[in-house]
Amino acid sequence: MKDERKGSTLSSQVAVDFSKPTAEDGHAVNRLIAECSPLDTNSVYCNLLQCSHFSQTSICAKNDGLLAGFTSGYLLPASPNTLFIWQVAVSSSFRGQGLATQMLHKLLRYPNCQNVEYLETTITDSNDASWSLFLNLARHLSATTETSEMFENENHFKGQHETEKSLRIGPFTKRFKPQRLL
Repeated sequence: MKDERKGSTLSSQVAVDFSKPTAEDGHAVNRLIAECSPLDTNSVYCNLLQCSHFSQTSICAKNDGLLAGFTSGYLLPASPNTLFIWQVAVSSSFRGQGLATQMLHKLLRYPNCQNVEYLETTITDSNDASWSLFLNLARHLSATTETSEMFENENHFKGQHETEKSLRIGPFTKRFKPQRLL
């Protein structure tokens, strides 16, 4: 597996290019997220904002110009050393090949993430794939994890959505903090 910013290869030798998203990716991101149950869908407008306003902390993975994966994130305004991962979406034809993990590692190497010491996300209890992804990332980074309830089913979602648990990973040790790309 090559470990370069562009032209990285997945375990099945499928060439994928990684890049920061642009507004032109917004509609494709919206379609991809809609195909990735149990992810919550957003409006195309929301995805356009993710791809433009949050492009410095989000990543696209493309195969032959087509979107294979997308991860959105942002630095917490009150804690700029914390990267919050909003969504990780991988096309069904690219699942099980390590693409989600690669996107997270590459995102942590972005210049805007050079001071990131913690990664946070929210996950529902039933989303086994996300738990596996993020707990494996924590192990790889030799980082501790903390879990707490963030948005509760009844109080916040009025019974319309499963409780979202917060997962906090970090701090990353200097030894395992990802190397920054130039």
